[in-house]
Amino acid sequence: MSAAQARAERLRWWAWVLLAAIWFATLQIRPMFDPDEGRYAEIPREMLVTGNWVTPRLDGLKYFEKPALQYWATASVYSVFGVSNWSSRLWTVGLGFGCLALIYAWLARLYDRRAAIAAVALLAMSPYFGIIGHLDLLDAGLCFWLTAMVLAFTRAQCAAPGSGAERNWMLVSWAMAALALLTKGLEVYVLAGLALISYTALERDARPWRRLHLLTGIPLMVAIGAPWFIVVSLRNPAFAHYFFIDQHFERFLTDRARRVEPWWYFIALLVIGAFAWLVPLARASRAVWRDPGPVPHFKPLKFLLLYSLLTVVFFSISDSKLATYILPIFPPIAALTGVYLTRRPGALARTAWVAAGLATFVAAGLLVYSHHRNGFIPPHAIGWGAAAVAAALVAVVVSALGARREVREGEAGGGSVAVPLAVAAAFIFVWQALLCQYAVIPPSRSAYQLVQQIKHDVHPDTALYSVQQYRQTIPPYLGRLLTLVDYKGELGAGERWQPGLMTATPAQFVSQWKASRDAVAFFPPSVWRRYRQQGLPGRVIGRDSFTVAVSRQ
Repeated sequence: MSAAQARAERLRWWAWVLLAAIWFATLQIRPMFDPDEGRYAEIPREMLVTGNWVTPRLDGLKYFEKPALQYWATASVYSVFGVSNWSSRLWTVGLGFGCLALIYAWLARLYDRRAAIAAVALLAMSPYFGIIGHLDLLDAGLCFWLTAMVLAFTRAQCAAPGSGAERNWMLVSWAMAALALLTKGLEVYVLAGLALISYTALERDARPWRRLHLLTGIPLMVAIGAPWFIVVSLRNPAFAHYFFIDQHFERFLTDRARRVEPWWYFIALLVIGAFAWLVPLARASRAVWRDPGPVPHFKPLKFLLLYSLLTVVFFSISDSKLATYILPIFPPIAALTGVYLTRRPGALARTAWVAAGLATFVAAGLLVYSHHRNGFIPPHAIGWGAAAVAAALVAVVVSALGARREVREGEAGGGSVAVPLAVAAAFIFVWQALLCQYAVIPPSRSAYQLVQQIKHDVHPDTALYSVQQYRQTIPPYLGRLLTLVDYKGELGAGERWQPGLMTATPAQFVSQWKASRDAVAFFPPSVWRRYRQQGLPGRVIGRDSFTVAVSRQ
């Protein structure tokens, strides 16, 4: 390696350090959002406190909607650093950042470094990926494992038939599938199977099936993925039916989860998520269909396109739709668009303009919303919005200068990765700034401020009640469980399995409350007014838009 190459390599490593620093910059600043971030912060906390790493619990009740991998990881982080905003998000947000590294490494190996860094910039420009990837949800982790599985599979198929590289990459793919299973469930096999069947049918080529290394891959997958499912089923007889039948088949085939959306729902989210590079994506998709691929026996970009299309179709036909479901397609479609983008001088600058316009629109829209909803605009909201717009404008200027260089040198990318790296860094910050802007605009979407108001009134022996609501960010911030009064929600299954464990009827609550000398209860404002009118004693010690905290003292 020459001195110039060594210097370039060091610069690339420092560039990734900078990207990582920006990616993780606001983890602690933003409070946990209700309900999902509170839930996925609380389950690992209870796992760590109880020492039971097999049976997940939420508010002390068995909670079997999802597997345990993310809970284990976050509980492990808690064991070292304690419970906080950043430690609750570290695992999932870290894997979100890992998606950027995955597509970079994959493209740099199979195509070239300019395509790799262009794909990183495109993925960073996606508000969908940039926002969901910074929340404590299961989806960023699932996105990482699925992306790793698909990319490892394509690396195996691009390797020389029968080689050690083929075997090793296929084993990595099987292992990633097992970790995806442990993150969210069975959809990993459906999505991978649909993509493989479709690819081999369209290409009229059965060779990928013969290169799956089933005899070693399946045992490896079972060894990684099966033990927890076996142990949790043995300890909890209700688990298997609830997890596999209720949470997979019935949720997919019926509207019982009350998440019914129109058939075009995910198409609209795809348009929004890839808005800045929608035209390049469409053109890249057409080009990919005819692309011969880097090796004669496999077309990896075509496989990624089929995988992405079928993922959208699969979730679109379901009767239960959540906005985060199609996150796993964004790294693959950014990868195939990145290859196309390097062949079009000035294309990155045009996408940066569109992304900056979208960011400006969102920042202004949040301010208008605050003024309309609250009658005022918090100064911090203005500051975060201005920071987002400023960072977007920096990306526009840098990309425009890079486009001029491309035209001057007559080559897309001009052989430099500095411009797309700078654009990626800028937009990584843009979406975080907009998340922070959203967080400081009332009404509060987190119980953090409420808990700060009342934490001095809550002692280790204080009885805690939650009446007709379960504000999911209260338990992780307080570090306590709540007795639920006249509430079921998603804890209904846990209440059926453990009746009376963490619940009380309204009559029991009133009786216990009147007999107590040290208790705090959380009410929706209208419910507190009704109880107050009925003569329930208590002193309001805190409130926000959704909850009134009342002390018995």
